[in-house]
Amino acid sequence: MLANYIDRAMEQAVYEIIKAEGIYWGEIPGLQGVWARHTTLEGCRRELREALSDWLALRLHLGLPIPILADIDLSQLTQPV
Repeated sequence: MLANYIDRAMEQAVYEIIKAEGIYWGEIPGLQGVWARHTTLEGCRRELREALSDWLALRLHLGLPIPILADIDLSQLTQPV
């Protein structure tokens, strides 16, 4: 479930070239604070995936809400069985 969430989130990522700085900027709309920057597009994608993973781990650990994405509700991971 978590891997699917990450894959779906990365599909929604948007990237921009900031020519003045010579870097790529990436973010995932709707997931505040999940962004990355790097000198290459592939590096930006890698860093964005890592930022997303860290963001999710922190929110799950603290019990903070995580937006439902592509019908994937990660709040089920914090529910007692």
